[in-house]
Amino acid sequence: MWVSTKAQYGLRALVEIGLRAPEAVPLKEVAEAQGISQHYLEQIAAQLRRAGFIRSVRGAKGGYRLARPPERVTALEVVEALEGSLAPVTCLEDPESCAKVGQCSTENLWRRVDQAMRGVLGGTTLKDLVEERRLIEARRLVHLEAAG
Repeated sequence: MWVSTKAQYGLRALVEIGLRAPEAVPLKEVAEAQGISQHYLEQIAAQLRRAGFIRSVRGAKGGYRLARPPERVTALEVVEALEGSLAPVTCLEDPESCAKVGQCSTENLWRRVDQAMRGVLGGTTLKDLVEERRLIEARRLVHLEAAG
C-alpha cells in the first residue's frame, strides 16, 4: 500500500483544524497554511466530513471543526477512510484473489507488514499529531529567537 497525497493531506488538514480547536477554521486558511490546493482540499474535506471526522460550521466565523475529540481519532481510521484498504497485497483482504493463499512463502511477510503498518497508524491519534506539530513550532521559534 502506497499512501497517496489524499491521505497525507487529509491528516495534515485535520492537524491544522485540531491546532485551532475549538474554533472553526475556513478551508482556505487550512489550504494556505499547508500549501495544498484549495480545490483538492475541498474534495478531501468532503470525504472527511462524510466519514465523521469534521463538521462544517456556517456563518461569519464558519469553517470546519473536529467532529470528535482528537484523542479519539486514529491515523489508521483517517487513512482507511481516504484510501480504502491498507493491505500491501490483495490476498490478505481477499483470499479468493490468489490460488497460492496458505501455500505462499511470502504470505506471512506481507501479513507482518500489514500488522506493523496498522499498529503504527492505529497507535497514533490526531492528538499525538497535533502535539507533535506544536513541538515542531516551539522548536522553530526557539531557533529563530537564538538566530535573531
